[in-house]
Amino acid sequence: MSGTRTVAMAAGLLMLTQLASRILGFLRESLMANFYGKTGVTDAYQTAFILPDLIYWLLVGGVLSSAFIPVFSEYIHKGKEEEGWRVASSFINLILLLLSALVILALIFTPYFIRLQVPGFTVENQALTVLLTRIILIQPLLLALSGITMGILNSYKIFWPSALGTVLYNASVIVFGVILARPDEPESISGFAIGVVVGALLNFVVQIPALRRQGLRYYPIIDWRHPGVRKIAVLAVPIILSYSLNQIQVVVNSNLGSHLIEGSLTAVWYSYRLYQLPVGIFALAIAVAVFPTLNEHAALNKWKDFVLTSSLAVRMVIFITLPISIGMIVLRYPLIRVLFEHGAFTPTDTFATAIPLLYFAVGISAQSVIQILPRMFYALQDTWTPVVIGIISMLANVAFMFLLVKPLQTGGLAFATSLAAVLNAILLLYLLRKRLKSIDGRRMFATTLKTLAASGVMGLAVWLGGQWLTSLVGVGKVASIFVLLAGTLLGALIFAAVTKAMGMEEFEQTLGLFQKRIRRG
Repeated sequence: MSGTRTVAMAAGLLMLTQLASRILGFLRESLMANFYGKTGVTDAYQTAFILPDLIYWLLVGGVLSSAFIPVFSEYIHKGKEEEGWRVASSFINLILLLLSALVILALIFTPYFIRLQVPGFTVENQALTVLLTRIILIQPLLLALSGITMGILNSYKIFWPSALGTVLYNASVIVFGVILARPDEPESISGFAIGVVVGALLNFVVQIPALRRQGLRYYPIIDWRHPGVRKIAVLAVPIILSYSLNQIQVVVNSNLGSHLIEGSLTAVWYSYRLYQLPVGIFALAIAVAVFPTLNEHAALNKWKDFVLTSSLAVRMVIFITLPISIGMIVLRYPLIRVLFEHGAFTPTDTFATAIPLLYFAVGISAQSVIQILPRMFYALQDTWTPVVIGIISMLANVAFMFLLVKPLQTGGLAFATSLAAVLNAILLLYLLRKRLKSIDGRRMFATTLKTLAASGVMGLAVWLGGQWLTSLVGVGKVASIFVLLAGTLLGALIFAAVTKAMGMEEFEQTLGLFQKRIRRG
């Protein structure tokens, strides 16, 4: 019970800070849409993140959650803290050396990469993409420092510094983007790129005081022979392979999108941001909060607690995200109008962005669940299984994109992602059941069916209410705000009433989670 309360408190904190971060993130996107619309300029900005993200996720992002955190946590929970810090120091030094070398190479070869990535771009937009990419390439080094710091603090079950860092990150992008924005000068969008770099620096700096209070110990060493370093390396190999191959779908997506009408990649990106909203606020928060506890249960061979904790996390994610998925489908037009339709972003752009959002929303719950399932394998110090399943899902995603992009255009690119997420989740659940013998599958399945039924009732009521309200108030900005707020409130009340009438324990658990956060907040 104590462990469950700890997870709930951490998850609640992360949800609140993720909510604040995502709100700032959408303010950033909304301001960018206001200044530059849905054009080749915004396509260039979105594409500029691909190479920096590739470098970061190749060496840091996946390796942190799958290899470094489980190994470092094991030293902490077994009382070998000093040895754990020596392992951490070796890991930090090695990662920074490799990252620096990759960033230098990337700065040199950026133009060649961009021409390969988006051959359908005009010469001007390719040149702008090269400029923005070179600015953002500083980010991976800073994110590596903040990511490693976050991993260490999370191992001690300290979450608030990294959560605050994400808020400062988005705030920085907004400040620099607005100050330097000149809508008639395409290169001025580089202000947002500069804000990305400054935000990544702030994300690291804000975590340093907490790290020092925890007893920071740094050693200028790279101990190749230490068993902990070797263990991280062994666990990291499949993750590095996975993220390298995973970029194939990113390349295919942007390549196919670059041949569609100008602004298509921006439409996909804005809708993808909305798709990731519930994943980031709820699923990722729960996954990050539960991960140290899963590591602890696995390290101490508490397998019953491991299964129960995992099941609770998965069921809560399904319960929260399924109604959001249905609600986003039903209210996608007023949602996009409220967030983006102003300035250079037109009603036509709203319609174009609503198409991929419809297909992305189908996969929200699957994408949310796979924030948790791979971490279960990582806690078992098995990185190969999620990687193999990820590669299978990636290949399926690429195949789906080629099959669907012609009939569905941007909707096909989005639907491919949703279908791949569903496949990924099903395969991971199947293999976890084989590995653990039991994953509390019956309760997971029952929760899914009941939540889907309640969400269906909610969705129908919100759709009918939204149609009626729209006929009365129209589709302007103020009218859309009213329809969106009224629909959200109506949907929440109906979903809560139906699930409470069903006697779903997830209703009480989720309500308790938010009540605790409100009382503590």
